[in-house]
Amino acid sequence: MALMELSVVPLGLGTPSVGDYIADIQKELAKGKLPYKLTDMGTIIEGSISELLSLATKLHELPFAKGARRVQTVIIIDERRDKKVLLDDKVKSVQARLR
Repeated sequence: MALMELSVVPLGLGTPSVGDYIADIQKELAKGKLPYKLTDMGTIIEGSISELLSLATKLHELPFAKGARRVQTVIIIDERRDKKVLLDDKVKSVQARLR
């Protein structure tokens, strides 16, 4: 399993707000089977590398389908092969160290 942080930003819209585009991405994620979590700066998704990369392509295309002419997508992938890592595991690990 791997974690992917994804931030999809349509550019050149004439407005600083991209909330409608982000809502479209969240709706698309809700249709799927992969666990995900919206954060203030992006969305974190859990899955296999092949699932995550395929999904990243699909989500990158959504703003274009809504009329955006330019889209910037930032992807960070964290994959461990020595143990299974799930959403929120990193946060729980740090919180345990703070006790």
